[in-house]
Amino acid sequence: MFHDISTPLLIGLILSLAATGMIGGTLAGLLGVGGGIVIVPVLYNVLPFFGIEHEVLMHVAVGTSLATIIPTSISSARSHYRKGAIDTDLLKTWGPAIFVGVIIGTVIAGFVGSFVLTLVFAVLALIVAANMAFRPANLHVAESLPKSPLKEAIALFIGSFSAMMGIGGGTFSVPILTLFNYPIRNAVGTASAIGLIIALPGTIGFLLSGLDAPDLPVGNVGYVNLLGFFVIAPMTILFAPVGAKIAHTINASLLKKVFAFFLFITSMRMFYSFFS
Repeated sequence: MFHDISTPLLIGLILSLAATGMIGGTLAGLLGVGGGIVIVPVLYNVLPFFGIEHEVLMHVAVGTSLATIIPTSISSARSHYRKGAIDTDLLKTWGPAIFVGVIIGTVIAGFVGSFVLTLVFAVLALIVAANMAFRPANLHVAESLPKSPLKEAIALFIGSFSAMMGIGGGTFSVPILTLFNYPIRNAVGTASAIGLIIALPGTIGFLLSGLDAPDLPVGNVGYVNLLGFFVIAPMTILFAPVGAKIAHTINASLLKKVFAFFLFITSMRMFYSFFS
């Protein structure tokens, strides 16, 4: 537990969390993905060194990640809204289904063990990595989003699995929307608002479901680690614009392949942890 570790180790944890926020924010700006896809695996690998038990490790990583997404999504959504890049009509149809999906995912996460969440993240991270590495830029499965109820079913999937993985809306919604020939600018902008719909109820759910959980470190409220939140969140907000600026100066295709490789290694690491 945190109260058992020395001051140098605590300083090391704070620096690790700050670096996590810097990397997550930068990659969010660079690639249009939520910082959670970076924050969760980094926390998963860092927190055991500071006394977090494996029985609650993934829950704490996911809950803390969702909490950091709240201020990041608010900041990002305000910026995209001012630029007219948020599709409010899509939010009206997807929003309720995403919200219900988040509730379902959070409830499931409260009942399953940390290793189940690890497996969910490993499988879906591998799928995201394959999409980023191999999907042609101009690949579309249809010229527009499907009609109801399939449209709402897609939103339900995005909400439930994003909550279980501790990620915002961009990781799933941007590639799904672009598969249906949706403009990338509007997809990224709308995803920033979707991130808030996922993160706010998801954080509350992980906070409440972990209130009576054993083996939680000092500084946790449920499965949300306050130290992680207060260190990571400002870094993601600060460095997301940095990533957006860098995006215009480097080879985006190469960067996506490098990030896909990072996700592949992360997925394999989590598979190993699950089966061992």
